[in-house]
Amino acid sequence: MAKKAVVADDNRDAADSLVMLLDWLGYEARACYDGAQAVDLVKSFKPDLVILDINMPVMDGYEAAKTIRRAEGDRVLLAAITAAPDWETQVKAGEVGFDAHFGKPMDGRDIEALLYRLHKGAEHAPSDN
Repeated sequence: MAKKAVVADDNRDAADSLVMLLDWLGYEARACYDGAQAVDLVKSFKPDLVILDINMPVMDGYEAAKTIRRAEGDRVLLAAITAAPDWETQVKAGEVGFDAHFGKPMDGRDIEALLYRLHKGAEHAPSDN
């Protein structure tokens, strides 16, 4: 069975492009465009991986991650993406339950590292990115 992924980013082109890449890599991937939509989609779609932009309307990525983590536990791998990948956002991402943190745009190495982690069931810990 194919792994499932959700990408949430208010930049529709960025979200849709990442979904197309994940689809091409064999994932069943879906896009949404704010944190509240992400929470609802995770409940119904049950993905293995959720990639959340930090700064989104309606509900930001931090709040969406906390809500998803409470509902799904460690079953899902949560990755934060942000245009401002500084130390403070990385620390806060870890505190709210993200497993990894990446700057925008995610490049091939970021995707590769994230998918390797998902497939190998690596320990959940914030990345060094």
